[in-house]
Amino acid sequence: MKLEVKNLTKTFGEKEVLHGISFSIESGKALGLLGRNGAGKTTTIRILMDVFRANSGEILLDGSKFVPSRHRIGYLPEERGLYPKKTVSEQIIYLGMLRGLSQKTAKENMKKWLKRLGVEEYENRKLETLSKGNQQKVQLAQTLVCDPEIVILDEPFSGLDPVNSQILKDVVNEQIAQGKLVIFSSHQMSYVEEFCEDVVIINHGEIVLDGELKEIKRSYGQNRLVLGVIGQTAEELAEMVRREWNTIVRPAGVRKLQDEVILELLPGHTAQEVLHRIAEKEMDVELFGKYEPSLTEIFVDCAGDETQETQEDREA
Repeated sequence: MKLEVKNLTKTFGEKEVLHGISFSIESGKALGLLGRNGAGKTTTIRILMDVFRANSGEILLDGSKFVPSRHRIGYLPEERGLYPKKTVSEQIIYLGMLRGLSQKTAKENMKKWLKRLGVEEYENRKLETLSKGNQQKVQLAQTLVCDPEIVILDEPFSGLDPVNSQILKDVVNEQIAQGKLVIFSSHQMSYVEEFCEDVVIINHGEIVLDGELKEIKRSYGQNRLVLGVIGQTAEELAEMVRREWNTIVRPAGVRKLQDEVILELLPGHTAQEVLHRIAEKEMDVELFGKYEPSLTEIFVDCAGDETQETQEDREA
């Protein structure tokens, strides 16, 4: 399957929160849908779920109009959507039946997922009696109970300890391996880097960056080097580079990274020239090579200009 979002706009009152966004995702891949609070991620997801209607634009599945009611969609919202005073089993079975399963199949799938996630002992307990982490696992069970074709996960690791995070990682990887179409939204960039081949970054209702994550990292790391020297702090090394190497390195592009510094070459200059300078000064080099930025750094660069949020922004 290939899901295509084309030129979506959405207005609430006089405020336009989506300004013509477009992206696509294919089965067997996970797409990281990223953005700060109020950027438009939740609005986009709600349009995909047919909770909101876009003012303009379209969503296509394999070239035809996407009708959510005709497809099995598993959605794990950032804000828990289950009923705290209902038992785990009755609401998962109920939600499975709402998505077209028979009661028998919904019950079988419920038991399978509760066992897979290690919470089968809570089947007949009210949700409010469970810990935050176990409630999150129950919510994941209801997301997957219908064996969805499309899986949308919004901050799925919230409240999970490292052991339970690993269980969830395994489940997400299984969904991708089974050819599901997975949309993954999180502020925990390490998880996005682990699962997602492609990313889309939304800022103020517009897409500011999208594409294959490896290629984006390669592009952001172009002309950047990392250098660590034994016997010099990062502060001392950065100051020396700015002062003495400013003919080959952009001074404003020199910055500290823990015990190393990041260097940005000026146009027309190469890493070999930096190596020559290192040799001249007989530096005791601990680390030298091409710099690959983290997704966190890229995200901050693209979406780090957020102003103070209003309540309306946070709900977008």
